[in-house]
Amino acid sequence: MKNYYYFLGIQQDATEEEIKSAYRKLSMKYHPDKNENDVFFAARFLEMQEAYETLISPALRKSYDSGLDAGLRHEKSSLAPVIKSFTANKIHAARDEEIIIKWNTMHADTVKILPFGLERAFGERTFKITEFKEGKFVLILHATNSHTRQTAVQGITITQVAPGDRERFREETEKLFRERDTSAAQGEAKVSRAVQIILALLFVLLALYFLLSVF
Repeated sequence: MKNYYYFLGIQQDATEEEIKSAYRKLSMKYHPDKNENDVFFAARFLEMQEAYETLISPALRKSYDSGLDAGLRHEKSSLAPVIKSFTANKIHAARDEEIIIKWNTMHADTVKILPFGLERAFGERTFKITEFKEGKFVLILHATNSHTRQTAVQGITITQVAPGDRERFREETEKLFRERDTSAAQGEAKVSRAVQIILALLFVLLALYFLLSVF
């Protein structure tokens, strides 16, 4: 079905004045007399005339809108639901720590995120986890197309981390870096001593060489 609103470059809820204004502008641009009777512009001009005559009449527009809406619904409902993305800014968190999730779905008329409930087709939600179950908090996104009775599902599991665990992890990390720095310093010291010994030996050998050369 032709989309007359698209032809005129207006929204489906456009007013009568917006329809007239759009038609005047486009008819001046695509009129055959201004485009040397070019076939392409002539065809576009006829499409705009058809669109204008339909949308400017309240009765014709009402009938057209009903058919257009039905066609769009059918086109959308024939496609399988898709979860384009479902992400969280953290997969390890402590109790009462702020979490941000984002999602984006397509071709779904019902979108639900458990444990929250119904949501928009795409969006973002910020929340805090007040309770974990066996150390985990599970989020499940359901994107459903009710016409095809198909559902796409995707989950995110956030693992609980106790505040003490975070502190212990930080201390262990700092200790690891300190040990690495100490080992590096010791290694440098060993290399430095070895160089000194080699230089001393070379000095002794040179001294012996000169002494032997003299005698």
